[in-house]
Amino acid sequence: MFSLYSLYNFSISNPMKPKGKVHASGAAEPNKECALCPRLVEFRANSQVEEPDWFNGAVPSFGPSDARLLIVGLAPGLKGAHRTGRPFTGDYAGDLLYATLGEFGYSSGDYASHPDDGLALKDCMITNAVRCVPPKNKPTSAEINTCRQFLINRINALPNLKVIMALGRIAHESTLKALECRLAAFPFGHAANHDVGNGLSLIDSYHCSRYNTNTGRLTTDMFRDVFQKIGGVLDQK
Repeated sequence: MFSLYSLYNFSISNPMKPKGKVHASGAAEPNKECALCPRLVEFRANSQVEEPDWFNGAVPSFGPSDARLLIVGLAPGLKGAHRTGRPFTGDYAGDLLYATLGEFGYSSGDYASHPDDGLALKDCMITNAVRCVPPKNKPTSAEINTCRQFLINRINALPNLKVIMALGRIAHESTLKALECRLAAFPFGHAANHDVGNGLSLIDSYHCSRYNTNTGRLTTDMFRDVFQKIGGVLDQK
């Protein structure tokens, strides 16, 4: 089991063949004060002034280094992970995600919407394609591309990784680019299971956002079905 702040920076030297190009820095996690994207840095700085008690930084991944499942979201939510410092913590998307993770045995403890709630993940890690909160929850293409170095190194730092779950199209496409796969060969589709090589499966889901659930694009049963499929894939690997 693994809880927040136990360990975020893992060595990328492992016996597995790298799944994508390793970025020169080798860092799987950015510094909290990451300065790579000027627009996001400015937005964080303004937030720091308005909400000094918030996390206000690049949000680290959450989960154990021996995880077989990596969940990739879009970016921290303004009043969720940007506020609390833990992925999907403090907003509706986290309510659905962590409840489902608990149902399928990927967590222990109780999720209470704050990072010191004692929740721990098992065999699962959560990260984001973009680590800093973007204005209006919309990162630019340049920001997604810049932050991909951390996704590449995060993937390569998980020696037991078997399944990547992409929450939404942006996470799906950024993961494919991190793995150096052709986008056209692996189209996004809810519950689609893509064999991306090197022993990895990429499984898609609509993002568990309030908008998607309120509009019926994603139901709790649809979300459970994806985790059921993930479990089946892991059982076979």
